[in-house]
Amino acid sequence: MTREAAVLVMVAVAVVLLGLAAWGWMRRARRDRTPLIQPAELNDADVLRETIDALYVATTVHDAPLERIAAPGLGYRSPATVTVTDSAVALDLTNQPRITIGADRISAVTQATLTIDRVVEKDGLVRLSWLADTGVVVDTYLRPRETSARHLADVLAPLATAPDPSTATGDSE
Repeated sequence: MTREAAVLVMVAVAVVLLGLAAWGWMRRARRDRTPLIQPAELNDADVLRETIDALYVATTVHDAPLERIAAPGLGYRSPATVTVTDSAVALDLTNQPRITIGADRISAVTQATLTIDRVVEKDGLVRLSWLADTGVVVDTYLRPRETSARHLADVLAPLATAPDPSTATGDSE
């Protein structure tokens, strides 16, 4: 095989792989076209606990950190401002409407080391598990910018009031 033929084969393979990746993303976006939660503002009566700058990393299926959800507003990594009050958390992602998650939807706040396309130092991410409008529990991953993941997790932890479906036990027979 000549050098030119080898280059053409490599270019063709690259084009096919890029095409498959684009096709897969379009299918995922079509599957996840329903918003996970309707945009909303925080209640004016809520007491502000803290505002933290972070990187929004991804939202995934609960306990499946490699299964990204491409729902509107949550499909791409973005700088974010996390506003925590006594009864909700608001995520302000760049060029997206505010996402407000009430404490009654939050089932767990933990730390993580990896999620889709992001691996960090041990416990460098904060995983916020919450119930979407679609009735499924999802995990949103955040990486604080100027504070530790432990601090953000500690600020969010009091909001975790909903039962965590991953710890629920069924009736034994």
